[in-house]
This record gives sequence, C-alpha cells and structure tokens, in this order.
Amino acid sequence: MSFHAQLLQLTESSRMGLLSAPIIQGCLRGEVSLPSYVAFLTEAYHHVKHTVPLLQACKAALPPHHAWLNDAMDEYVEEERGHEAWILDDIRACGGDAEAVRLGQPGHAAEVMVAYAYDTIHRRNPLGFFGMVHVLEGTSVSLALLAADNIQKPLHLPDAAFSYLRSHGTLDQEHTAHFQLLMDQIEDLQDQRDIVHGARAFFRLYGDVFRGLPLPQAPVASPALAPAGVVA
Repeated sequence: MSFHAQLLQLTESSRMGLLSAPIIQGCLRGEVSLPSYVAFLTEAYHHVKHTVPLLQACKAALPPHHAWLNDAMDEYVEEERGHEAWILDDIRACGGDAEAVRLGQPGHAAEVMVAYAYDTIHRRNPLGFFGMVHVLEGTSVSLALLAADNIQKPLHLPDAAFSYLRSHGTLDQEHTAHFQLLMDQIEDLQDQRDIVHGARAFFRLYGDVFRGLPLPQAPVASPALAPAGVVA
C-alpha cells in the first residue's frame, strides 16, 4: 500500500471527528447564518495569513536529503500567496468589517493550531507540516464547494462573498493529486509516522476551530395568541 493510501486510512477516524463538528453538520443540512459565516471567514483569515510563512519555514528547515522537495514548496508558496486578501474581500462582500478582522486577534483554537504548526516545523520534524496540508486541502475538497452553495442560497449573498471557498475547493482538487505524488515518495518510516501524527493532530485542532464558531440560532417562534377569555 502506498504511503498516501496509508495516510488516508490511518487518519480516517480523525477526519470523521472533524466532520462531526455541529456547525459542519448543520451547514450540510442547510442550517446557516451570516454571523456564523463571517466568524468562519475571520478565523480562516487568521490561519491562512500564516500559510506562506509556514511553507517558507518548512522549506528552510528541510534536511539536505529532502532537498528534492524544494521546488514543490516553492510551487505551494506561489499558489497560496495572497489568499488571505481574498478572505478580507469576502468579509467586505458580506457587509463585515474586514479592517477590524485584519487588525484583530484569532480565536484560541486558530491561534493554537498555527502555533502547533510552527512548533512541528521547528521542534519536531518539518515534514510533519504536511499533515496540516493534508487536513486543510482534504477538507476543502470535501466541503468547500458544497458549503459555499449551502451558505449562499439561503442567505442570498453575492458570488463576491465566496472567492475563498470556491477558489480553494477548485484549487485543492488539483493540489491533492500533487500532494499524493509527493507523499508516495516519502519512504523513511519516521517521516511517515510524523506526517500521520501531524495529520491526526491537525484534524483535531482544525475541528476545534469549527467547534468554536457560533452556531446559527433557530428563529424564535412568536407565542400563540390565547383564545378570547382565556388567560395565557
């Protein structure tokens, strides 16, 4: 079995744990709200703005025997550059305060996920960062385009509010094929174990980001009028 196939198999339960987050399940049922979507974009901004610095840090930390990954890392950097600006544009299109988001702080879960990514690169094994790549790109392929449709239609938002979700859903379909080729060239067993460990951790950490988002509130029904002469 190829390493990429092993990675999928060994992290499936962790992936299902992420997908079980209430806000994801609700979105798949069409339970959405504008505050929830803007909250998602806000947290996405605060981790996506670190994507390029993380990729650059990972490349810089690669040991000499993994220099063959340098070109792939450069390609990732060029393809990911500027995506945080798309998210700010989406927030503006939703009527949100993009400048306040840009100057603000992430929620605890997003902050911890980013910190863990840097820690993985600098303290553990830089290849463990590919666990994060697997989680974020795999989740985008599974959910991004469907989520965009499920959010846009009931909220009547313009296409301009979904540049991040729709572009990533499409781009990451291409990235996952490239990612598979890279992973199938990782032969060292410790590197493989570290990538699997990273993926399991990032599924949990990214799931925490979703679990920290505000759930759409069900509309409160108006109290029924009591019949004449009856005290409600």
